[in-house]
Amino acid sequence: MNITLEERTAETVAIYFRKADTPLIRKTLPQKAKTLEGAIADYKATLLPGATSYGRTIWADGVYVGDIWCYGIHSENTPNAMIRNCFLSYCIFETGYWNKGLATEALRLFMQEIIPKYDLNTIGAFTYTDNLPSIKVLEKNHFVMVEEFMEKGISSKYFEYHR
Repeated sequence: MNITLEERTAETVAIYFRKADTPLIRKTLPQKAKTLEGAIADYKATLLPGATSYGRTIWADGVYVGDIWCYGIHSENTPNAMIRNCFLSYCIFETGYWNKGLATEALRLFMQEIIPKYDLNTIGAFTYTDNLPSIKVLEKNHFVMVEEFMEKGISSKYFEYHR
């Protein structure tokens, strides 16, 4: 299967918003935008100079199947270094493509792009403890669990990748 990452557009954001707005996906991935208008506004903010998020669409053999993005891109000045980091999120909304390695490969490709683009040192990712497929995707891409915690009564894990 040929996995590629492509540009996000207002049209793909609208498709993503509708496709990801299902109980099954909401159970594994909370959605920030509550309306299509909010999702489009968030997308438009990524196009502005100094934007702190960046995303791509995920395609499998020419079929649009999901999105991957990095948000909260920022720098921390420490006494000895400038640390650049971000938080990662991804979703394969076409459930027929689950458990086929797409998210693992999409994340690998995305990291190859964003690490040099933003000179990232650290990438963080949150997932629910019972979302074993997402945990496997992160671990296959060399993310290490840093913390397990409860949030709103849901057990979650925080993972990090360090360059």
